[in-house]
Amino acid sequence: MAVNKVQQRYLKGLAHPLKPVVMIGNKGLTETVLAEIDKTLEQHELIKVRVSGLEKAERNAMIDEIALKSSANVIMSIGHIAAFYRAAKEPVIQLPKK
Repeated sequence: MAVNKVQQRYLKGLAHPLKPVVMIGNKGLTETVLAEIDKTLEQHELIKVRVSGLEKAERNAMIDEIALKSSANVIMSIGHIAAFYRAAKEPVIQLPKK
């Protein structure tokens, strides 16, 4: 499900105080890390991920890959931190309509 601009702005506000719950280090984006991201998205819907040790282009490529493989929306990306959103089967976060 793609989020529109209003929903994205709302989710950015919710994501701002969150701390990163998944850290990606030197080994990069492994299947274990992807499984952890998937499990955490199921539980929380909105998470932050820290991507360390990469240049900007590689970081952005990894963020896009995470979004693609986890079927999540990238809400924001600042420096080494990215926020992802994926609605749960029974959503807790109520998104604005427009």
